[in-house]
Amino acid sequence: MTEIREMKEKITKKKDRWREKCLSQAPYRSAKAELSGVDVDVDILYTPDSIASIDYPQDIGFPGEPPFTRGIYPSMYRGRLWTMRQYSGFATAEESNKRFKFLMDQGNMGLSVAFDLPTQMGFDSDNPEIEEEVGRVGVAISTLKDMEILFEGIPLHKVTTSFTINGIASIILAMYLAVAEKQGVPFTEVGGTIQNDILKEYVARGTYIFPPRPSLRLIVDTIEYCMKEAPRFYPISISGGHFRSGGASLIQEVAFMMLNGITYIEAVLARGIDIDEFAPRLSYLFVTQLNLFEEIAKFRASRRLWAHIIKERFKAKDPRSMMFRVYAAGCGDVLTHAEPENNIVRLTMMTLAGILGGVQSFFTPAYDEAYEIPTEKSALLGLRTQQILAYETGITNTVDPLGGSYYIEWLTSKIENEVRKYMEELEKKGRMVELIERGFIQNEMARIAYEKTKKKLSGEKVVVGLNKFQSAQAREKLQIYQPDREAISKQIARVKRVKAERDNEKVHYCLKRLEGAAKGTENLMPYLLETVKAYGSVEEIVNTLRGVFGEFREPVM
Repeated sequence: MTEIREMKEKITKKKDRWREKCLSQAPYRSAKAELSGVDVDVDILYTPDSIASIDYPQDIGFPGEPPFTRGIYPSMYRGRLWTMRQYSGFATAEESNKRFKFLMDQGNMGLSVAFDLPTQMGFDSDNPEIEEEVGRVGVAISTLKDMEILFEGIPLHKVTTSFTINGIASIILAMYLAVAEKQGVPFTEVGGTIQNDILKEYVARGTYIFPPRPSLRLIVDTIEYCMKEAPRFYPISISGGHFRSGGASLIQEVAFMMLNGITYIEAVLARGIDIDEFAPRLSYLFVTQLNLFEEIAKFRASRRLWAHIIKERFKAKDPRSMMFRVYAAGCGDVLTHAEPENNIVRLTMMTLAGILGGVQSFFTPAYDEAYEIPTEKSALLGLRTQQILAYETGITNTVDPLGGSYYIEWLTSKIENEVRKYMEELEKKGRMVELIERGFIQNEMARIAYEKTKKKLSGEKVVVGLNKFQSAQAREKLQIYQPDREAISKQIARVKRVKAERDNEKVHYCLKRLEGAAKGTENLMPYLLETVKAYGSVEEIVNTLRGVFGEFREPVM
C-alpha cells in the first residue's frame, strides 16, 4: 500500500508540472460527460492516479468471474460472437416470414419480432376501431394461425427468437410454445426471449393494459413456467433502453432498469422460489447512443453493480445468477430524418460501443428507421454493419480491449457510483411500483428529456445535418412505408375465418377456465396455452383478463 501511495503522489506531482508547463500553453475546450442530467466534468487526461482507489482483483477481475466487469464469459468473442439479431416484423405474418428468411439467409443469427400496435395493446386485426393501425409498425398477430404462418419453414429448435412484447407477453409465449408443439419440438428445446417488462411500459412506451400488480403476477407466472417447462427460454428482458429512448439520462437508464429488476426478483421470491433457480434465466436490455466511451463504461459498470446486488442483497450463490446478460440495440432516438445517410455512421458507432462493451446480442437499426419501416436493403445494411465489425476489424481478438484504460476505468467507477447513489435516493421515496403509480418516475424522466430537447433545439447539443452543418441542397422526398392494404384485408379476413371455423364452444370453455383461474392464485400459463391452442384470440383473452384485473389509468402529473 505504501508503494501504491508513493506512486500516486509521484504521478500527481508530475501531472501538476505538466499542467503548469505544457498544458497552460495550449488552449483547449471544456468537456462534459452527459451522465445524469447534471453534466460531469471530464478531465483532459487520465493517469494511474485517477484510478488509484480501484482494487484490480475485486473491482475489475477477469472475464467469466464475478463481478464480471470485463465480460460474463471467459473467452467472450474469441469463443463465440455475439448474436446478430435484427429486429423485424411488418404487415402480415406472410410478409414478415419472408423477411425473416431473407435475413437468415444473409447470416442473421437470431430472430427478433416487432408487433403492430393493435397486437401490443390486445386488439384483434378484425376490430374495426383499429383497422388503420393493423400491420403499420409491426406484424399483426391475432390467433395461433398467424403465429403458425409467421414461423412456417423455420424450425424452432434451430433458432432463438426475441419478442418485443409486454402487455400480452404471456399470450405470445403461449402461442410460440404451441407452434413448437405443432412442429414436434419439445418445450425444453425452445430458446428465445420475451421482453415481458411491463413496469417500463407505464413510463416509457405505453403499451400497458392491466394495472401493475396483476401484470406482475403474469410476469412471475411466465418466469415460473419457463423455469419448469422451457428452461432454455428467457422469460423476461428487463429494459433500461426504452427509458433512454424516451429521454432518460444514462444514469436513469441503468437505475430504473435495476430497480425494476429488483421488483421482479422480489415478486418471484415471494412465491418461495430460490434466487438461484430463476436468476440465471433473466436477461437485460440497453440501447447505445453516440458517446462511445460512456456507453462502453455503462455496460462494464452495470455488470459489476448487478453482480454485487444479486450476491449481497439476494444472497445468490450461483455465479450464473450474477451474470448481466445483455441484449442491446442502437438507439433510434438519435437517428434523424434529415440527411438520413448520416445515420449509417451513427449506427456504426453505436454498434461498436455495444461490442466493445461486451454485449451478448445486438440489433443495428436501419438508417431509415427515423421515418419508415426499414426496406430490405436498409435492413441488410444494418446486418452487414455488424458482420464487417465482427469479421474485418480485429476488435474481437481480445477480451475487453479497452479494459485498463485510465479513462474507461475511471468512467466505469463513476457510472457505478452515480447509479448506486441515485437508486438509494429513489428507494428512500418508495418502491418502484408505488413510484410509477404516483407518476414520480414519469416526472423524473420527463425533466431530463425536456433539458435534452432544449439543448438540441438551441444548438448547444450538435446534431450534424439537423441543427448544424445542414446541406444547402433541397431535402429529398422521403418514401414513407404504407402497409399493403390488400394484404391487410386478407389478414382481417383470415382472423374472421379462424373465428368462424374453430370450435367456438371449446374456446368459450377455455376462456371461462382462464377467468376462473385468474380470480384465484394458480399459474395462468397452462390456461393460456390451452386457450391459444383452441384458437382463442388475443383480444378475447385480454378481455377475459381485463374483466378480472381491470385496466391501468395513467396518473395525472
